[in-house]
Amino acid sequence: MRTHFCGLIDEAMIGRTVTLCGWTDVARNLGGVCFIDLRDHEGIVQVTVEPDNAPVFEVAASLGYEDVLQVEGVVRARQSVNDKIRTGKVEIIATRIEVLNKAEPLPFHAHENAGEEIRLKYRYLDLRTPDMQRKQRTRIKLVQALRRWLDARDFQDIETPILTKATPEGARDFLVPARMHPGEFYALPQSPQLFKQILMVAGFDRYYQIARCFRDEALRADRQLEFTQLDMEFAFVRERDVQDTVEGMIRDIFKEVMDVQLDAQFPRMTWAEAMRRYGSDKPDLRIDLELVDVAELVKASEFAVFTAAAGDPDGRVAALRIPGGASLSRKQIDEYAAHAAKFGAKGLAYVKLGENGEISSPIAKFFSEEAFAALLRHVGAGNGDIVFFGAGGYNKVSDFMGALRLKAGKDFNLVRDGWAPLWVTDFPMFEWDEEAQRYVALHHPFTAPAVDDIADLRANARTAVSRGYDMVLNGNEIGGGSIRIHRPEMQSAVFELLGIGAEEAEAKFGFLLDALKYGAPPHGGIAFGIDRIAALMAGTESIRDVIPFPKTTTAQCLMTGAPSPIPDEQLAEVHIRVREKAQP
Repeated sequence: MRTHFCGLIDEAMIGRTVTLCGWTDVARNLGGVCFIDLRDHEGIVQVTVEPDNAPVFEVAASLGYEDVLQVEGVVRARQSVNDKIRTGKVEIIATRIEVLNKAEPLPFHAHENAGEEIRLKYRYLDLRTPDMQRKQRTRIKLVQALRRWLDARDFQDIETPILTKATPEGARDFLVPARMHPGEFYALPQSPQLFKQILMVAGFDRYYQIARCFRDEALRADRQLEFTQLDMEFAFVRERDVQDTVEGMIRDIFKEVMDVQLDAQFPRMTWAEAMRRYGSDKPDLRIDLELVDVAELVKASEFAVFTAAAGDPDGRVAALRIPGGASLSRKQIDEYAAHAAKFGAKGLAYVKLGENGEISSPIAKFFSEEAFAALLRHVGAGNGDIVFFGAGGYNKVSDFMGALRLKAGKDFNLVRDGWAPLWVTDFPMFEWDEEAQRYVALHHPFTAPAVDDIADLRANARTAVSRGYDMVLNGNEIGGGSIRIHRPEMQSAVFELLGIGAEEAEAKFGFLLDALKYGAPPHGGIAFGIDRIAALMAGTESIRDVIPFPKTTTAQCLMTGAPSPIPDEQLAEVHIRVREKAQP
């Protein structure tokens, strides 16, 4: 139906007859001449219809937005060059136009700033827009480049099951009733974790998969119910073997897809250092602001909130200096306090230093003049700055002060351009869940501890360090992995520390424990979030922009109407009955 794509017409084709197909992006009838911006997935070209061709002119004058056309014409040099488009030096003088399909009036127009809800309902129209085409094609190029890189290095692309066994760790599983086994269920995989470990036991050495994963959890800008990850596993490796390989992959991929040269070697930082300096296990290193611990300087103050946290072995008092922050009004300071509250803060103390050194602070009265001056010197505060203070449990203070750091970085234009990759290593093996009164795995229960001695791990579970590692880019965790447990005795001990008894471990993970008994090699791996990397490359904050058909934050597909009720007869086939909703 066509000889060329619209967006690829150039000066080398001047004088040639071409046939194009596409959508009417814009149609302008100026009386003496008609102009049509014809669009396909490669871009836009201007079609000119002159009045001496009456039949074609009549068709052109009747066109509306998104009508589907076939256009035949001659390529000519354009008199008024348009530098904003790739084809801006040429135009098509139409000799024939056929309307292949008329479009009804649109629910929204591509050139409007339509709301996300209507864009998702009519996703096919949204995806036609040049910006969404660019974002989707960035994702496509990313996946193609990853496959080429891995295939060239003898990684083996192996598919693992989608219908699998429910596990008790991590997010909620999506469950699928098993029609042939009444009362029993499959689960959709949260990741291929156990299967890829078993592939190492099976001797496949280097595995990868572009894997679809499913987690029944709350949605947000960087999280979906179903997502795609690059899953990788290596046999006979230590941490650095995995890290060096995938670091080279990410560096090469960014060069190929974006022509961006990342650092020759990514910096490394322990989890403890990242939390201490940045209040985050995925710090954005483009922002130079850092947290400063001040517990020792506030112990003698009369401010009970500070002294209580400073005297608590698990407490923290941290300060964040914002250069030029004294310009914040009281209303804006309250907005910062409200932002910190979203991350667990019960209050936010501050000190403002005016341009002439005058101090405005609700906590200054709790310090001697000398102690207060020493505190300000310690955090490096100067005239025109504001210093925020957080006090409480170590992790909670780190969380909300880290969130303030990111907000301040954006508000005060302190985020440098460019790319800042980072490895975060030496994560805690466990964290204590107060509500459940037990340990939970910080990564997952198959991550190896840094110690090989089981007695040592049991005795020091609270402070145990894992062999986990994350790759961070511009404040986003894009990949997470670890060296795995390969001895059944250690795996059983970790299950025990996580409150998973021998009987439950056998019921849930017996197949893994059995596999580890029969010569499991030391192994490790990593998984990269395709959606997150594509979003970063495309320059968007929401992964929904790089997923063709995403769910909303309320876990719905507005285009198809999913999820939807199922007829009773169909439910009966899978031995399911829906309970009526409880009345409030």
